Amino acid sequence: MSLGFSVDALLPKARGGGQLRMGLVKLEERDWLQPAPDLAARTQGFAEWPQGVQLTPEVEAPGSELAAMLAVPGALPEAALAVHEDLCLLTKAEGEEVYRLIGAAVAWPSDWYPAEKIGLPLRALHAPIAGYEEQLATGVDRFMATLRPGPIYARCNWFIAATGERRWLPDRPPHEAFAHVTPENAGETLFVRSERQTLRRLPQTGAILFAIGIYVEPLGRLSPANIAMLAQAAQNLVAGEGDRRGAPAYADSLIAYAQRNAA
Repeated sequence: MSLGFSVDALLPKARGGGQLRMGLVKLEERDWLQPAPDLAARTQGFAEWPQGVQLTPEVEAPGSELAAMLAVPGALPEAALAVHEDLCLLTKAEGEEVYRLIGAAVAWPSDWYPAEKIGLPLRALHAPIAGYEEQLATGVDRFMATLRPGPIYARCNWFIAATGERRWLPDRPPHEAFAHVTPENAGETLFVRSERQTLRRLPQTGAILFAIGIYVEPLGRLSPANIAMLAQAAQNLVAGEGDRRGAPAYADSLIAYAQRNAA
């Protein structure tokens, strides 16, 4: 199965609210990474935000293995410059059962700072996500433990942002960020982000690569079906998750826009 490489293609495969789930699909190698990355944008992204690269000593070997897989000289930072996706590596320390983030090369984060996450185990990495511990943590741990080299798995999600920038680091509370949004202008002022996430185990070092491809479009450029899905999903987010995403600040405008769009 191929997830596609655009917001419109990804949204039908994303969770539309309700209980958290991994929602993984298996990809062929040819569908792993964006086939035509804008490498100039990648170079600019890391130049503008160098703190997106965070490395521990443990990442040297898997980072070099990954770069070699991509036919790129260097290690994790150079690999991330050569692809559309942001790249994170996780592994288990000897004597531990939990996977930790040992390296991140992230130009376009969705509301997170690699410097705050480096070295943390999976459950701590996902702690801000409402419902993760209760609904998803055990399944994710089991998946990571049993993932074999070779297969590639993927999933996607969505967020609503008040900016179309690929690097999304909200600096205002939602009621301020979305204050200008109305049912009339929501198509131009609400931006839909989707992360195309893939997971695979490196064959030599055994580290797990988590790759995140970021895609952003104004709400109004999406298909009517996707707009309707987002309006419905905004009403059905897990308790607490909607608050974290700022949904109360934009949901009414999104829903009204979708209704007008369908009329």
